[in-house]
Amino acid sequence: MKYRRLGCTDLEVSTVCMGCWSISTKDFFWDGQAREDSIRAIHGSLEAGVNFFDTAPAYGNGESEEILGEALQGRRAKCVVATKVPPGDLEPAKLRASCEASLRALQTDYVDLYQVHWPNPGVPWEATWGALAQLQAEGKIRAAGVSNFGVSYLEQLPHRGRAETNQLPYSLLWRAVEYEILPWCRAHATGLLCYSPLAQGLLTGKFRAPQEVPDKRARTRLFSARRPLTRHGEPGCQDEAFAAIDALRAIAAEVGQALSRVAVAWLLHQPGVAAVVAGARDARQAADNAQAAEVELDDAVTRRLAEATETVKQIIGANADPWEHVSRMERP
Repeated sequence: MKYRRLGCTDLEVSTVCMGCWSISTKDFFWDGQAREDSIRAIHGSLEAGVNFFDTAPAYGNGESEEILGEALQGRRAKCVVATKVPPGDLEPAKLRASCEASLRALQTDYVDLYQVHWPNPGVPWEATWGALAQLQAEGKIRAAGVSNFGVSYLEQLPHRGRAETNQLPYSLLWRAVEYEILPWCRAHATGLLCYSPLAQGLLTGKFRAPQEVPDKRARTRLFSARRPLTRHGEPGCQDEAFAAIDALRAIAAEVGQALSRVAVAWLLHQPGVAAVVAGARDARQAADNAQAAEVELDDAVTRRLAEATETVKQIIGANADPWEHVSRMERP
């Protein structure tokens, strides 16, 4: 396992972070999860060298935090734990209450990285960042970050509090951050945390055609708005996406690696990326995710992988939200 520093902090984290959304047994989007498998996934990650875990109150209505807290008992001091404050809780009193609830669920007295889950233009940032600074001064959080922040929101932050990280969807099939957000993060030493690195399972290579993808995983703008559960209203780019997947699968075969590992390795090759947030529902998936950090790609292969997905990148454009059309997104 390899390790990198988060932003300008002294937090050294594994380049593969275990994303803990899918460990919840109660979440609508993750059917049939067993709590025992979730515990084994966390322990398997630890055994593979992963020391970084990301969760949120929104994941299973707090159950993800509870499972992570249970699994890390006796091992907490060796781990970097990240959780989030919901956008509806950014007023100071609500933010403090949300943080305290997360601490109880996680069975810990501090959070290493506390992230604003989504921006909320209805709450003044001075108040939000003042509350975060107070929690940091009290030792309840070690560092503050953001999630799902575009440049228009990021530009409000430097004078009101430093965001050490920004967590966004980034994968070979979802490269919207490359237009504006990733350059901004690089310029401000804000580490990018990449969620959905396998594009809801598309980059595992197990789906050979759009119709094979379950509706719960086909809500993004890659897919037609005719699919159930979508809300973006766009035509999607299913044909282009699956043509790209075929090309990526062939390149992965050439280098003798699973497509999923190549996809994670490609992200870790991108300057400005601090860690890849990869979900694991059992110990096998946890070990496989960790092994991806060891895959080395030369510059020629890295370029070919990017070229294979350039058409999809151009269609998706700079809107980093996978689920919503840009015209429906609030702007500050």
